[in-house]
Amino acid sequence: MKLNAEELKKDFPILKRKIYDHEIVYLDNAASSQKPQVVIDAIADYYSNHNANVHRGLHTLSEEATELYENARKTVADFIGAVPQEVIFTKGATESLNRVAINWALHNLGKDDIILTTDFEHHSNLIPWQEKARIVGAKLEFVEADEKGEVSAKQFKDKFEEFGTRIKLAAVTHASNVLGTILPVKEICKIAKEYGAKVSVDGAQAIPHLNVNVQSLGCDFYSFSGHKMLGPMGIGVLWIKRDLLEGLEPYEFGGGMIDEVSFDAATWAAAPEKFEAGTPNVEGALGLATAIEYLEKIGMDNIREHEIELNMVLLNELQKIKEVRILGPLDPTKRTGLVSFALDGLHAHDIAAVLSGLGIAVRSGHHCAMPYHVKKGFSATTRASYYLYNTQEDIEALIAGIKEAIKTFS
Repeated sequence: MKLNAEELKKDFPILKRKIYDHEIVYLDNAASSQKPQVVIDAIADYYSNHNANVHRGLHTLSEEATELYENARKTVADFIGAVPQEVIFTKGATESLNRVAINWALHNLGKDDIILTTDFEHHSNLIPWQEKARIVGAKLEFVEADEKGEVSAKQFKDKFEEFGTRIKLAAVTHASNVLGTILPVKEICKIAKEYGAKVSVDGAQAIPHLNVNVQSLGCDFYSFSGHKMLGPMGIGVLWIKRDLLEGLEPYEFGGGMIDEVSFDAATWAAAPEKFEAGTPNVEGALGLATAIEYLEKIGMDNIREHEIELNMVLLNELQKIKEVRILGPLDPTKRTGLVSFALDGLHAHDIAAVLSGLGIAVRSGHHCAMPYHVKKGFSATTRASYYLYNTQEDIEALIAGIKEAIKTFS
């Protein structure tokens, strides 16, 4: 059933605000999404009625909090086609990716081994691998996007044929936060397995917009954040394939993750507890689970269809403006709901400032993908990113705002 973005917008209190006497047009969802009232209520209910530490008490509040927390884990697991034992709560995708780098890569990569990635990764899926490669003497190899901002499975196949089993890890984004490009992750995983390589996927920009099933993808690690998918900030997920869990050592130590402790040594609890030292972000997990339930009621396929329609409108209108250069695929089905662009003669920050004065929120800068921007000769770009509560009228307001910016600085 086709979603009604105008009706859904009513579920988000912040979207009722006005900025400079303008209705908010929130087009910065790739940075962080807004939160529906049900998510806000779930967090408030936890603190009002169930607040206690989990896994540590026999009293009623602790047992209630523990049950809510573990039910949230199951909700997340079901959403991505996993089992709860494989779901580790983190602060966000950045921590999740760093955990893969520390827990797995640091112990499984050696001198002259190769980490294969792309040339448009978010810094969070580049710097951890740079650092681990530096420490162990490994190298990074890059698959480069073509002139359309796309990469193919064949490009990955060619790299594996060139370097063979020296490639120990493919670390790729599922969807680019700059180009919007959706990568052929399932095919990449299949190729990697032929050469015995592991695959770590940065799913931060995919999980809010696409149906994701980690079993179907065939990856080994999948990382994402809650705040980009209607959940609260400070909560994320690292999914680790079950057959890797036992062989991984924790990288944080303390309460909640131990089995037995003596004065000389300690043993660890089973996963996922052994990877969640200390007091966890219980309210964040509950907020994320509530956000997932909200998304499931709408339907991920309906969200995807809605965003493709908005892609069609925005891409079509931007191509009519001669000063605009669009990054990424022009095919609306090959990208998620975001478009980055540059305007000849105008800096991205100036465009964003004009739009902000009209109540329109976009992102300007290099979007934590500085190497790609430098490589392509952009000091910065403007990024508009939309979600289930954005309407065609929001896109029309954006286009009018861009034209106003051109007029202002011409």
